[in-house]
Amino acid sequence: MDRVEVITRVERRRKWTDAEKAVVLAETDAPGTNVAAVARKHGIARSVVYNWRSARRAQAIAAMPGAGPVEFIPIGVIGEDQAGTSPEPGLAPTPSADPGGMIEVELANGARLRVDGQVNERALCRVLRALKSLG
Repeated sequence: MDRVEVITRVERRRKWTDAEKAVVLAETDAPGTNVAAVARKHGIARSVVYNWRSARRAQAIAAMPGAGPVEFIPIGVIGEDQAGTSPEPGLAPTPSADPGGMIEVELANGARLRVDGQVNERALCRVLRALKSLG
């Protein structure tokens, strides 16, 4: 007669401590390391390791100074007339041949900011937060 194995309970998911996760993530951060190989080595699904990495990235972003909830504010688009001049007095015309484009932001407190399309996103966010706090 062949050997028969009887399973009496269902295996539960393994609970990984923060320290164990940190060890695995540190291995994936090493240059030239393959996430799939690290996951296989520890008996973890690749998707779990990628989820851990995403969670770590989200925690790092949330811990950044000044990182609060994102607020959207109403905006408007000011067009140019046929001559390429701004319809609003006191504003210089936006060059239409500029491949990067221009972004102009006017806050409710009257502060106005104009940047080109190549602006660093993080720097722009910091400037907008600072301008918002002024009003």
